[in-house]
Amino acid sequence: MASPSRHSDESLQQALDTAREVLNLEADSVARLAQRLDREFLNAWEICRACRGRVVVTGMGKSGHIAGKVAATLASTGTPAFFVHPGEASHGDLGMITGEDVVMALSNSGETNEVLTILPLIKRLGVPLISMTGRPDSTLARAANANLDISVEREACPLNLAPTSSTTASLAMGDALAVALLESRGFTQEDFARSHPGGSLGRRLLLRVADLMHTGDEVPAVTAETPMREALMEMTRKGLGMTAVVDDERRVEGIFTDGDLRRTLDRQLDIHTTPIREVMTTTPLTANDQMLAGEILRTMETRRINQILVVDDSERLVGAMNMHDLLRAGVV
Repeated sequence: MASPSRHSDESLQQALDTAREVLNLEADSVARLAQRLDREFLNAWEICRACRGRVVVTGMGKSGHIAGKVAATLASTGTPAFFVHPGEASHGDLGMITGEDVVMALSNSGETNEVLTILPLIKRLGVPLISMTGRPDSTLARAANANLDISVEREACPLNLAPTSSTTASLAMGDALAVALLESRGFTQEDFARSHPGGSLGRRLLLRVADLMHTGDEVPAVTAETPMREALMEMTRKGLGMTAVVDDERRVEGIFTDGDLRRTLDRQLDIHTTPIREVMTTTPLTANDQMLAGEILRTMETRRINQILVVDDSERLVGAMNMHDLLRAGVV
C-alpha cells in the first residue's frame, strides 16, 4: 500500500504531465525513424547479412550502453555479435576483431574521440563499418559504409542535453535491424531457445518428456482388480497424485488421480473391496517421451489436468510426470 503523499496536487499533476511529455516525445522520435528508412538501412542489412564473422558493436557513454544492448539483441536473434569498449579497443581489445567481422559504431554526434581514434585501425583491417549517428555529415558517418540516421528533433530532457530521445531512437533502430536480419535468416523459436537455454522459453522448447519424467519404481502402477485401498497406498508411496492402471503387460488401461478420489468419496464406496477399475478414468491422456515439455504444458493446461502417463508405441507404461515436475524444471 502506497504511503500518503507529502506533495501538493499541483506538483503531482506536473510530474504526470512531464512523464507523459517525455513518453510522447520519445515515441514521436521513434515513429520518425520509420519514415527515414532508406537505402542506407538496406546497405547495413546487406553488410550484416553477408558477414561471415561477428558484428562488433562499439560506443562510448550512453551510446555505449545502447551498443551493448544492440549487440545482445543481435546475438540472441541469430546474428553473432559482441560489444567492445572503444577506449579499450585502442589498448589491445581491437585484437578481438577479425577480417571477417563487421564493426557497428554508435555516436549521436558522430564525433566521439574514442570512436574516431580507432577508425584508421578499422580501415586498416578492411572490415565494413556501419555507423549509427544523429548527424549524417559527421566524421563517423562519412567514414562508414552505411550510416543509420537516428537524429531526433529534440531530447526529452527539458534542457535538451541529456541523451533521452536519441538513445531511445538508437535502441529502436538496433532492434529494427536485428529483427530484419532474424526474418531473413528464417530464425525460429527453436533457434531462439538454443541461445536462451536458461530461460523458461528455452526449457519449453528444448526439454523433452524423457528429461523430466519419473521411471522405473518411481512410477505408481496397479492392476485393474487392485482394491482402492491398495491403490491409494501406491499413490501415497510414489507421491505423484495418481496411479496408472495397467494390465499384465503394463499396457495402460486407466488412471486414478486425486480428483477421481474426491469424486469417489461422494459415492460412499468401500475402499477395502471396491476394485480400482470401477472408479478409474478409462481414457487417460498419455504422452510419448520425445514430446517437448512446452507441448505437454499446453496440453495439461488446456485439459486442466495435473498428471500425465508416458507410454511407448505399444501403449506400455514407461513413465509418469505431473505439473510439479514442470515447475521444478522451470518450464512453467
